[in-house]
Amino acid sequence: MRTIIVGFIAGFLSVLVFHQLGFYIATELGFGRSVIYNMRPVPPFGVPLILSAAFWGGLWGIVGAYIVPRLPAWLDGPYGWMAFAAIVVTLVNWFIVLPIKGAPIGNGFRLPGVVVVPIVYAFWGFGIWIFVGLLRRALGWR
Repeated sequence: MRTIIVGFIAGFLSVLVFHQLGFYIATELGFGRSVIYNMRPVPPFGVPLILSAAFWGGLWGIVGAYIVPRLPAWLDGPYGWMAFAAIVVTLVNWFIVLPIKGAPIGNGFRLPGVVVVPIVYAFWGFGIWIFVGLLRRALGWR
């Protein structure tokens, strides 16, 4: 249960901080046009997009909290979280989520998105690693 709690909270918070900051930086550098902290309601419940993204980030945080510690020792830490987010989450997004939403696979693999998205997701994964550590220490869970 601890893994679920810490993974969800870390993934949720990392979307609000690192994921959004990553897309903000990419937008400011001219590598995209992301609207950060987007409050546009999304179906089916009409919740703001940022809360939907944070919720899904929390679910991915749970998945990562089970997978990353089981990676080889050199990947158990920030590199593992960054690789998990940049590779696994990006591939699921490109090949499963986008087609379900009616978008082309990989969003057409257009530049710069094909490069920016994995980098921002890696940044988000780094944030999860930070929040997992902070939460475990704050809650006295090792």
